[in-house]
Formats: sequence, structure tokens, C-alpha cells
Amino acid sequence: MTRGGDQAGGPGGRFDPGAEAAAATAAILDSTLHGTARGVVVDSPPGAGKSTLVVRAARELAAAGERLMIVAQTNAQVDDLADRLATAEPTLPVGRLHGADSPPDPVLDRHPEVMKSSSVADLRDRTVVIATAAKWAYVKDVEPWRHAIVDEAYQMRSDALLQVAGLFERALFVGDPGQLDPFSVVGAEQWAGLSWDPSASAVLTLLAHNPGLPQHRLPVSWRLPASAAPLVSRAFYPYTPFRSGTGHGDRRLAFGVPGDGGGPDRVVDEAAESGWGLLELPARHTPRTDPEAVRAVAAVVRRLLDRGGVTYSERGEAPAPLTADRIAVGTAHRDQAAAVRGALAELGVRAGPGGVAVDTANRLQGREFDVTVVLHPLSGRPDATAFHLETGRLCVLASRHRHACIVVCRAGVADLLDEHPSSEPVRLGVTVKFPDGWEANHAVLAHLAEHRVSWRP
Repeated sequence: MTRGGDQAGGPGGRFDPGAEAAAATAAILDSTLHGTARGVVVDSPPGAGKSTLVVRAARELAAAGERLMIVAQTNAQVDDLADRLATAEPTLPVGRLHGADSPPDPVLDRHPEVMKSSSVADLRDRTVVIATAAKWAYVKDVEPWRHAIVDEAYQMRSDALLQVAGLFERALFVGDPGQLDPFSVVGAEQWAGLSWDPSASAVLTLLAHNPGLPQHRLPVSWRLPASAAPLVSRAFYPYTPFRSGTGHGDRRLAFGVPGDGGGPDRVVDEAAESGWGLLELPARHTPRTDPEAVRAVAAVVRRLLDRGGVTYSERGEAPAPLTADRIAVGTAHRDQAAAVRGALAELGVRAGPGGVAVDTANRLQGREFDVTVVLHPLSGRPDATAFHLETGRLCVLASRHRHACIVVCRAGVADLLDEHPSSEPVRLGVTVKFPDGWEANHAVLAHLAEHRVSWRP
């Protein structure tokens, strides 16, 4: 089957994901290398190849004789980009600027052309210098770079952009508008609606002051399967729709051991068949670390491992085993993640490096797995707060998988949403995020209802 061939678009009504992605990338690179605007913005859906685009743009700029700086949001992102860039272009002089108390990942030691230092003066001869926004903010009194690339730009606060804006003349901003908003440890209500709100997204503030900047989007998700892309696109990206790079049948999840008929096995089978599964527990108001829901999540993971799962995909003819490190559990809160880790340990399942990844949406953002198990943010809650209705949180949890996503949730969330409509104040001058969490949750729940397995532990 031609990948994405069942999706409309392109010549003859057929969608060619490779051609669409290549055309979008070519337009982005043309704006970056030959445009005159001081900034270029690229919107990217989950798994569309943001890092690949950043590496490609950096290589193209370097080949054109330009020196550039790259800004990322975390040390892990910086190390990953430095590793990818050095792997793709082994002879390219790359500098990894880091803090004195945050040494780079030792994986960079394998690249002889990657120089690491806590002083930018040591790296001025490097063609590309990469660091976090927080580290770049300490760089002063240097000649500006002509070009910069800002990765995960929607997760960068506008005050962080202001601190580094004097270091470059032109910039390519690449990010995912549907993910979690920038994080702030203090309340920012007093600045809401102001043009210089420091807690606002760097990209939104940039576009508000420079509405004529070129804007592009990547149209294909290479991570999300054909079963997931339509829902995620419709629920979270109504103004920047995208499609899956694969078609129905290009990927398959199968198990060598039949299920035992219990709720966890039935939802695993449903997810293997359709790409989605909802394990619904009886309606009840519970503590945040709902013991039954936590044990249900752990039971689903245990059955995924016990049943000898294998995945088939476009990456190769041979099946790949569904191992623990290809499974993730996503939660809204850290104490929920800790409770799941404890429940998994009781079942003999290792969590952490080399095992099942168990973490909050904030920490899973940007990562990719074959199967994800999600504890719904609103499960068992008596109310629907702004935190739990955050659109980006649900988007992250629902968009980490290549094959299947299983959601564990108490019944009654749809009624909860209807009883607690959004009560956030409307502020003048603030761009309304659409869709809001209320609408996105309803869209996801309506889809999951078609794949519901009711279970009373």
C-alpha cells in the first residue's frame, strides 16, 4: 500500500506524504536562506520532523558559509540536536555551550568535531554553537550571529526571547503550537493582555508585533499512525491540519499470547485492532492518586509485556518486539507518576531508563513510543480546573505513540465537563487558544467512546 494512499489530496485525489513534506521543507529553507524577513515561523504537528528540519536548516546555512547559533529549551534537547547534527555532518565544527554545573551528555564525546565549553569565547571559531535559552541569556558583549534557529519555540517564554534577541540578526522559529504552553513558576495574571506579557509564548508575541513574518507549516506527522492523526489534527490543530505519513495497514500491533478475557486484555486487543482503547472504570470521585486506576494502568502495561507483543511498520519487513522501553505511561501529576511506578514495581515491571517510561505530560513532551498508556487528567475528579483542561496537556498525552494509545479513566468525565464549563476570565488583548480544553476533551472522549471497554476491578 502506498503510505498515506487512503488519504485524499495530491494528484488524482491521492495524498503523497513524502512529496508534501519535501515541498514544505523546500519552501521553509528558501525563506530561511534567501528571504529578507528577520524571522521565519514554522508550525509543526507531533512527529513531523522538527529536529530533522532544524538539522537540515543548520547544514544548509553552514554550507552557504554562514555561522549560526541554535537555541533550545532544555539541556536534553541541546545534546540531542548536537548529536544529530554531528552525526549528519561529521566534519562540521559544532560548539556545545553549557553551564558550569550542567555538563553535556557523554554521548557527544564520540564526535571529534564537537567542542564543549562553558565559555562562548572558546567556541567563536565553531560554525554552529548550540545552547539552551537560559545559557544564551548569560552571553554578553559578543558580535551578533547573522542567523539563529530557535527549536521548540512555542515552549519558549517571550521574556526568554527578549534576553537573547540581541545575539542574532535573523531567526528560524520551529515549534508545535498544540503542545503545552510555556511554564512559569509565578502567576502572570497581572501582565495578561499586555503586548509585553513575559509569560506569553515567544512565537505568539513575535507574531503580534510582526504580523507580516513568513509562516509555514509541516503537513505530515511521521509518528502518528493513520488511526490517530485525524483525531489529533481535528481536536488540537483545527487551523493547521496535518495527515499521517502512513496509511491504514502500514503499521500493525500483534500479540503472540491470547488475552485472558479480563478488562486489561480486552482493551489491549481493542487498541491493537483500532489504535485506540478506553479502559473505563466505574464512576467515582477519588483521590488524585486513585489506587484502582493506578493499578489498572499497571495491569495494562503488564499484559502488554506478558503477551509477547510485536510491531510491524514501514521501517522494515521484520517485526520488532514490543519491549518495555517502547512503552510509556503518561499522567498529569508527578505523584500519579510515582504511584504508577510503585504499582509497576509490585508487578515486577521496571520503570525508568531501559524500562517503561512513566512521567508527566511535561516530561514526555517531544518523546516517541510504540504504545502509550494514559491516566486521563480528569479521571475521578470532582471538578475541571484550568490545569486539567489545558489543551496542550491532553494533546501531548494523546500524541506520543506510533501504534496505539490506551486511556484509563473513570466514567462520568463527559458529565463533569458539562457541569463545569470554562470559567476562566476573558481578558482583552489575549489571543484565545482554540480549541479550548473543554472542546478538545469532548472531541477525544467522543472518539474513545467507540473503543470503550468497561471494567470493574
